[in-house]
Amino acid sequence: MYPGKHAKQHPDRPAVVMAGSDETITYGELEARSNRLAHLLRNRGLGRLDHYSIYMENHPRYVECCAAGERSGHYYTCVNSFLTVEELAYILNNSQSKVLITSQAKRDVAIAALPLAPKVELCLVVDGPGENRGDGDKVLNLEQATAGLPSTPIADESLGTPMLYSSGTTGRPKGILRPLPAEPPVYHLPIFDFLLKLWQYRDGMIYLSPAPLYHSAPQAAVGLTIRSGGTAVIMEKFDAEHYLALVEKHRISHSQLVPTMFSRLLKLPEAARRKHDLSSLEIAIHAAAPCPVQVKEQMIEWWGPIIHEYYGATEGLGFTACNAQEWLAHRGTVGRVLLGKLHVLDDAMTPLPTGTPGTLWFETATPFEYFDDPGKTAEARSADGAMSTVGDVGYVDGDGYLYLTDRATFMIISGGVNIYPQECENLLITHPKVADAAVFGVPNVDLGEEVKAVVQLMPDVPPSPAIAEELIAFCGRHLARQKVPRSVDFEAELPRLPTGKLYKRLLRDRYWGNKTSRIV
Repeated sequence: MYPGKHAKQHPDRPAVVMAGSDETITYGELEARSNRLAHLLRNRGLGRLDHYSIYMENHPRYVECCAAGERSGHYYTCVNSFLTVEELAYILNNSQSKVLITSQAKRDVAIAALPLAPKVELCLVVDGPGENRGDGDKVLNLEQATAGLPSTPIADESLGTPMLYSSGTTGRPKGILRPLPAEPPVYHLPIFDFLLKLWQYRDGMIYLSPAPLYHSAPQAAVGLTIRSGGTAVIMEKFDAEHYLALVEKHRISHSQLVPTMFSRLLKLPEAARRKHDLSSLEIAIHAAAPCPVQVKEQMIEWWGPIIHEYYGATEGLGFTACNAQEWLAHRGTVGRVLLGKLHVLDDAMTPLPTGTPGTLWFETATPFEYFDDPGKTAEARSADGAMSTVGDVGYVDGDGYLYLTDRATFMIISGGVNIYPQECENLLITHPKVADAAVFGVPNVDLGEEVKAVVQLMPDVPPSPAIAEELIAFCGRHLARQKVPRSVDFEAELPRLPTGKLYKRLLRDRYWGNKTSRIV
């Protein structure tokens, strides 16, 4: 998110446009604001490799708060804006953040977390007042705190980068730390050079970001847009029909989505889907979760062969990708390996045959460690330290294309049979009465586990035993018997993270209670 070069070349070009309000920040404004904040951070004692955190919703000031760190040699942590006081305090403490930047909308949670995070020396509110707390004005308004500071770069500019956290769906979130070379901010980390070429980022592109900026994929995509001299149109929250209207209004060329967004777009009325001109779209990228085959087939039929898919954890262990043509020839794949060397191994670390699912281990493409947690870092690595995993399960076909089957932690073992629930989830989401679905194992005295589905129905469909039986029969027509849910429960809304990732543990834990083992 370093705007320096483009601010000199075209200071009046929009760098950021907020989708709901049309508030626009030019490259000249972004450059000046990020420089002032960089000066403030230096004045407050933050040196190269020090940490600060950003805790707010998608906001007009978000990008400058990141850009200041990228030109000051800092690690900045974009925090999930839905965290509680205790969860936020954990991130602040774990990241050793010295400064917290927040918004008026998130102010109450941020202020409540400060007493639990004593290392935070300053809290900046981007759009709200400061307050005298009797502790040296620890809470300040951003505009007032930076007033009078230079709009030119600090004297010792150096490259900074995000230190993002894993989603924490299987335990406490972990900070993902990358080595940061002592280079000027115009330098790109190698992974970003690779992505710029792969996704055809270019000067003057117009990117539509429908997802929360605290998540790694949209955060990186917006950052690459700014570094390319493009315009980032940022949605405050995703709405399917508004998304289509924005593509037409702003002549969007690039975007990145998650499969649940595809599903919601496809379930719009036909008139709404055909209403807007989408011809400006050059490339639409998706990731974060496996995309049901039927959903992606319909998206390619609708938008054409512009849809690109990738798979890669925030840790940067490895990276696979495929374009629409490759995917159509290998339906269901997440692509071929482009970064890192992949190994598919069983629990004994023995290589598995082609087509057999196992844990995915990469000879790490980009070095990382879990910040201040050598134990978790060691757990993610093989005994010799040469390979790393995040516990994903999948297989490679004869042409070298990778297919994901699940996260290892959600594999169901029923009667000695390994069941990967992603397949059932992908099927259920195609049913016209289903808005969202989660499948996982629940205790069964005889089998150890049995397959349970928890479903969010479409708004006009009331839950009933008859609907449950209909969905079970639907699965039975398409899946092997052991993969079919034995029962279906209903929820008004499933607990998905705003990034699209299903927070399945919250559902599953209700059925397992306080059991420490999933063996009955």
